[in-house]
Amino acid sequence: MPLAYTKRYKTMKSTLKGGLTAVILAGMLAAANLASAETTQSTTVTTTSSGTVSELDPNVITIHSISLSQPVGYTYTKTTAYVDQNGNPVSIETVKSGTPVTIYYSRQGNQTVASKVVVQTSTTTTAPSP
Repeated sequence: MPLAYTKRYKTMKSTLKGGLTAVILAGMLAAANLASAETTQSTTVTTTSSGTVSELDPNVITIHSISLSQPVGYTYTKTTAYVDQNGNPVSIETVKSGTPVTIYYSRQGNQTVASKVVVQTSTTTTAPSP
């Protein structure tokens, strides 16, 4: 084999090897970008609001808060939890106009959706008689 042919062969082999390595690396980078593009993070911020129930409609509970000038409506769903101040489940029927509540809610689009309603129940204790 002539020397020029051998040199050219080695140069082509080296070029092909380098090109193949570049293609493999580019493919790996593209796959990594695709994997990271598929991973999305969703953050839900839960906020609380306390006040007194002023109205309870089929899908909205409206409360009046001292800190707000107007009553605010919160959408509730089948997954909204109703609990007392100790965390014990209560029925939605305990939520009536005038009941003090704390609502845990998050924004979903243009709606405020209640995830939990804490009903403040009053407990009366009687002192033992002397």
